[in-house]
Amino acid sequence: MKKQHLCLDYNEWRLIIPCLMGLRNSLIVEGRYTDCVDELIEKYVHARTVKVKIR
Repeated sequence: MKKQHLCLDYNEWRLIIPCLMGLRNSLIVEGRYTDCVDELIEKYVHARTVKVKIR
């Protein structure tokens, strides 16, 4: 599987975390597994930051 990289600015990053938490909460209410969403949340929270220069 080819590895993909996603570049987000701070505002996009701040928007994704609450959305993933909302998805996780809805899965819990439905009684479904949240393993995949938990892994994504962990990856986003602990992702390293890179400064990108735009010309």
